[in-house]
Amino acid sequence: EVQLVLSGGGLVQAGGSLRLSCAASGFTFDDYAIGWFRQAPGKEREGVSCFSGTDNTKYYTDSVKGRFTISSDNAKNTVYLQMNSLKAEDTAVYYCAKISGHYYDDSRRKFGCILEQYDYDYWSQGTQVTVSS
Repeated sequence: EVQLVLSGGGLVQAGGSLRLSCAASGFTFDDYAIGWFRQAPGKEREGVSCFSGTDNTKYYTDSVKGRFTISSDNAKNTVYLQMNSLKAEDTAVYYCAKISGHYYDDSRRKFGCILEQYDYDYWSQGTQVTVSS
């Protein structure tokens, strides 16, 4: 059974940091990318970052580049999202998810991932991240 267990989140002041962890089980961890998504009140869910362990490729949405870092610990089957310099607009419910297939990035000539929620088949529970300004 595929499971994704998310931990972390909470309340932080603007400029602060938080780390989210996504522990995966029930599938071969290196074979499938893990993505981070978020949904703010009244907005659609958006992709934040994803990581493909096959070729160690990472992607970020423009609004978090330079502030968020995705990483993984293969021994623990866990993907992390380190969030620094947090802003009020980062406030949202965050999720991690497993990609449903394999995506080859022609531009990088590596297996990668995309930040489209409909390409992910298993999801964690959500966790609230609130950044106070």
